[in-house]
Amino acid sequence: MPADPVPMNLTNHFLIAMPGMEDASFSRSVVYLCEHTEKGALGLIINKPSEINLQSLLAKVDLSLGRGDLTDEPVFQGGPVQTERGFVLHDPMRAGAAQDGESAYASTMQIPGGLEMTTSKDVLEALSEGAGPRRVLVTLGYSAWGEGQLETELAENAWITVDADSAIIFDTPVDERYDRALSLLGVQSWMLTHQAGHA
Repeated sequence: MPADPVPMNLTNHFLIAMPGMEDASFSRSVVYLCEHTEKGALGLIINKPSEINLQSLLAKVDLSLGRGDLTDEPVFQGGPVQTERGFVLHDPMRAGAAQDGESAYASTMQIPGGLEMTTSKDVLEALSEGAGPRRVLVTLGYSAWGEGQLETELAENAWITVDADSAIIFDTPVDERYDRALSLLGVQSWMLTHQAGHA
C-alpha cells in the first residue's frame, strides 16, 4: 500500500499571482506565506501599498514614529481578512540576549526560515521609541485560505510559488517586487499565459 503523500508546506514561500487572477485583491500580487499546514494557510501581500504610511498609522494609535528610516514607509494591504488589524512582518527579535526561544514581543509567530510576524502593539511601541526590528513591513489585513483551498487554487494555475527572498520584501522598490519575485524562477511576466495548462 503506498504511503500517504507528504502534505504540501509552502511556509516561507512567495505566492505569485498568475495573469488570469481575477480577484482584485490578489491581481499581480506577491503573497508571503507565514504559515501553511493541512488546516490552511496565512500570508501577507507585500506589494500593494495602501493610502497611509507608517507615521500616519502610528498616529492613529497615539504613537509617534521614532525611526527616521521608516517615516515614508507605506502600510500595505495585506489581504482581505481583518483589514482594520495591523500585522508586522520583521526580522527576528529575541527577548533579552537570547538568540533562540522567546520573541521580544507578546504575540509573535516565528516563521521557519527566519522572519517573524507580530500582531501585538508592543512592536509599534518599540518603533515609536526609535527601536524595534531593523527591517519591517506593516500591513492592514491578511490573506487566508481554508483547508485544501490553496492547494485547489495552485492546481487551477492561479499561483506559482518560489522560496521567499527577504530582500524582495524589505529592500526592493514596491513596483518591482512582482517582477523580482518572478525572476527567482527565471521567468518574466510576459512569458506567463492566462490559460491553465492541462497535459
